[in-house]
Amino acid sequence: MSGESSYSEGAGWIQWFCSMEDHQFLCEVDSEFIRDNFNLYGLKSKFNFYNEALDLILSSETPDDEDLEDERFLEVYQEATDLYGLIHARFIITAKGLALMKDKFLSGKFGACPRVLCERSNVLPVGMSEELRTSRVKVFCPRCEEVYIPKKKCPDVDGAYFGCSFPSIFIMNFIQEIQIAPNNQQYVPRIFGFRVYKKKGSRYQDMQQKPAEITHYSEEQLKKLRGKNEQQSKEDYVQK
Repeated sequence: MSGESSYSEGAGWIQWFCSMEDHQFLCEVDSEFIRDNFNLYGLKSKFNFYNEALDLILSSETPDDEDLEDERFLEVYQEATDLYGLIHARFIITAKGLALMKDKFLSGKFGACPRVLCERSNVLPVGMSEELRTSRVKVFCPRCEEVYIPKKKCPDVDGAYFGCSFPSIFIMNFIQEIQIAPNNQQYVPRIFGFRVYKKKGSRYQDMQQKPAEITHYSEEQLKKLRGKNEQQSKEDYVQK
């Protein structure tokens, strides 16, 4: 909960929540967007304290120390966190939400790609599932088009707070503006400057070839081969 004391009581729950440490991936959702029931369609059935959680999100006050020690409040708070996250996933694909996330992307708030050949290209948050408590938030690199664990782990930020579609929608909207250049450069393993060719003699190659060799023979051919082997063994024994 570090960061809760940096705002006054009048700042509101949304601003207080988004200002917490490890919440830098989240943007502040407009209260008007949250008050529109159309934007909340289908969410009520997912929560036991839906109305209380929604009231907490829209509250103009921030929790104090007494609230954070109350078990009942913490139950509502956890649901408010997840409810806000699912609303957030819907908000960030709107025109205003995309604009807010673009500012974060350009300023590097989501971090940089850990792949050396991407030259620290900015990344985007992404969820591996639309369902809560399936996977924590990951980051997607528009250059190599791979998904990574963010350097800042964000342990209490669920991937569902962003959804699976956000990076693709973001890129489709800003591909010209932010100039994301695809990077198809691949690392080539070498020994003393010479490229390693097909890893000949490797265990993987042997495993790949053996099944292919066997499939060339029918059952009748295999019987003939066994017979020849047995005959050859007998001849070898007699000669000895």
